Amino acid sequence: MNTNDTHVVADAPRLRRALTLWDLVFYGIVLIQPVAPMGIFGVVSLEARGHVVTTILIGLCAMLLTAVSYGRMARVYPSAGSAFTYVGRELNAGLGYVTGWSMVMDYVLNPIICTIWCSKAAMNVLPGVPYPAWVALFAVLFTALNLRGVKASARTNEVLAVAMFVVLALFLASGARYLIGLHLGRRELLLPFYNRETFSWPVVLTGASIASLTYIGFDGISTLSEEVENPRRNIMLATVLTCLIIGVLASVQVYVAQLVWGDWRGFPDVDTAFVYVAGKAGGAVMFQVLNVTLLVANFGSGAGSHLGAARLLYGMGRENALPSRFFGVIDPRRNIPRNNVLLVGAVALAGGLTLTYQLGAEMLNFGAFIAFMGVNLAALTHYWVRAPRKRVLDFVAPFLGFVICLYLWLSLRWPAKLAGGIWLGAGVLYGAIKTRGFRTNLVSFEAASE
Repeated sequence: MNTNDTHVVADAPRLRRALTLWDLVFYGIVLIQPVAPMGIFGVVSLEARGHVVTTILIGLCAMLLTAVSYGRMARVYPSAGSAFTYVGRELNAGLGYVTGWSMVMDYVLNPIICTIWCSKAAMNVLPGVPYPAWVALFAVLFTALNLRGVKASARTNEVLAVAMFVVLALFLASGARYLIGLHLGRRELLLPFYNRETFSWPVVLTGASIASLTYIGFDGISTLSEEVENPRRNIMLATVLTCLIIGVLASVQVYVAQLVWGDWRGFPDVDTAFVYVAGKAGGAVMFQVLNVTLLVANFGSGAGSHLGAARLLYGMGRENALPSRFFGVIDPRRNIPRNNVLLVGAVALAGGLTLTYQLGAEMLNFGAFIAFMGVNLAALTHYWVRAPRKRVLDFVAPFLGFVICLYLWLSLRWPAKLAGGIWLGAGVLYGAIKTRGFRTNLVSFEAASE
């Protein structure tokens, strides 16, 4: 009996280690988007009074602290469950469940808002096609890409990343050509970093709390821990490298944009301010090219987050936090959690037809920062509280990461907190029903085999 059980477990379909370090980096870059700060450029410029570069760099420092915590916890628990597993195994199974439930909202909302944005952008090109048809098309495309298997998804990510880099390079070239003609002095060149007439720490830190959204999505790398070669090394490197690359790219593009526009006000539309900057630097052609680029970027982010959501659900299903017969199943042919890929696609379709982009984005942040705080606390517990040898850095880095993420979470507007609170309440209710009033263990965490 025991021999047969062992044979069945050994022959069961499993995730396959097919990804390299640079597959992970490309995945992370596309998930975050190389052009991530373009969407929030106008808002941050107004809030920080022109100090967009400074806010991006502050955000980079904040997210790097959390990225290090993710990477270090992935060394201890190389599991597809990501923050759900880290918090549940290191702190408390119930807290892990709440973290995982928050991450479900985070990960599932990303493909939803990308479906919404892509559909509306596509309508600008072909207005004759109704919005519901575009929503259905993009939801199906995201699902189809991820049903091809993880390696195929990685190849798609690489193509999308290269395309975005090319267009970003075109914008920077047109921006540089425009700036050369202005003959700016040293003072003007430093204004995006520091303008003594408008600089104040409260204003800049408020802008930084928004600018940190540039980096949200890097945690998706850790959900692929069971599909990457040498996860104890590569998850850490890929997470930090992704944040650094995005930070450098974001700083350069907003620096050029701020100099081209010449002020931190006067945008015709604050939400699409970067498109108008591109138009000023490169004319109507650059204006349209950037519109297409943002469509491509959101398509890549939607497909990538769809992949991460499916694997998070698999991690929770395997640990019995969600029904394992559905969520914990691996397709034996493609070695992917097929049920979860199909489910996320269906949710993206439904959400694209019912939610607004703004509410979806704010709810995403609610779940993301709960996960970030949990991972920082898990790293603090493992590497400081329980470690036989205590180092100051093992305390400072995760503690600062937790405090900054808490500040960002508290800065969310009340509609997002209300909707997020309802989602958490629904999760607690499900947990109560599942455990018959919490009289049995909520989650059974088992180490993933390598």
